[in-house]
Amino acid sequence: MPTDELVQARARALSSPLRLRILRLCLHESRTNKEIADILELNPATSLHHVRTLVSSGFLAAEEARKGNRGAKEVPYRSTKLSWGTRIPDAAPLLVDTFLQEINGLSAQEMQVVRVGLKLSEKSQKEMMARLREVIEDYAMREPEPDGVPTSLFLAHHLDLTGNSPADQ
Repeated sequence: MPTDELVQARARALSSPLRLRILRLCLHESRTNKEIADILELNPATSLHHVRTLVSSGFLAAEEARKGNRGAKEVPYRSTKLSWGTRIPDAAPLLVDTFLQEINGLSAQEMQVVRVGLKLSEKSQKEMMARLREVIEDYAMREPEPDGVPTSLFLAHHLDLTGNSPADQ
């Protein structure tokens, strides 16, 4: 069981949409700091700060160094998937912000969206979320498929403050 200090350090490491995006970039493909900085349009020093935070908290692992285009030593990093089981306190706003950053610039044809109104007891809500999480976890823990295309899934279950019942929608 991780110490309180380690739990807090990991929660801090995951408290940035930028760091969550770096983890996503390194999930299926190892990437160097320069590649990460280029993709996210960051200064390499800024990217390196975030990469080092993720490495020190165990969310990214450095792989064997390789030579870059100009012969310089480059270190590729890969996600350890540790973030999947790590709880982030009050994560909803952070995850929504990260989601919005990730879909910025995508066309409607590049997204599949489902929206539904439900009226469920607390017991049924918990059952539904547990079943969904089980399915999602099954896919999240699988090895990447060689012919697969990187995609993301965002699921939000929330109160409907509009006062409409599902039959009204």
